[in-house]
Amino acid sequence: MEKQVIKLEAIREAYGIDQVYKTMTVGELKEYLDQFEDDVPVYLSHDNGYTYGGIKEDRFFDDWIEDENEEEE
Repeated sequence: MEKQVIKLEAIREAYGIDQVYKTMTVGELKEYLDQFEDDVPVYLSHDNGYTYGGIKEDRFFDDWIEDENEEEE
């Protein structure tokens, strides 16, 4: 029996957050995930599927960065 899973291919594209051209917002990610049932597991795929990892709450860290697009007053 097949079981649906979501695999997110993790691609190294920069050495710093400020070098990443585009990433999904929380709202965009929620909207994308809404198409799946709540019990579908999500995995991170690394190195073209050579290794895998899970997404766990204790691996999330929020941080603050300078917004280069924000005008100074």
